Amino acid sequence: MSQTPNDPAGSTQQFQNFQQQAQPEKAARVNVGLIAGIVAVAALVAIIAIAIGMTM
Repeated sequence: MSQTPNDPAGSTQQFQNFQQQAQPEKAARVNVGLIAGIVAVAALVAIIAIAIGMTM
C-alpha cells in the first residue's frame, strides 16, 4: 500500500503561490534630518575655523 508523504509545510501549490507573491522590499529611505544635521555641523566647523584663522 503506497501512501503519499504528508507535507507538513503545505502543498506544492500553496508554496508556489507563496513564492509568486511580491515580497515588499524595504525602500532605501534617506534620513533627511541626519543629512541636514551633518551639513549644519560641517558649516559650524567651517565658520569656527574661518573665525579662528582671522584672529591669528
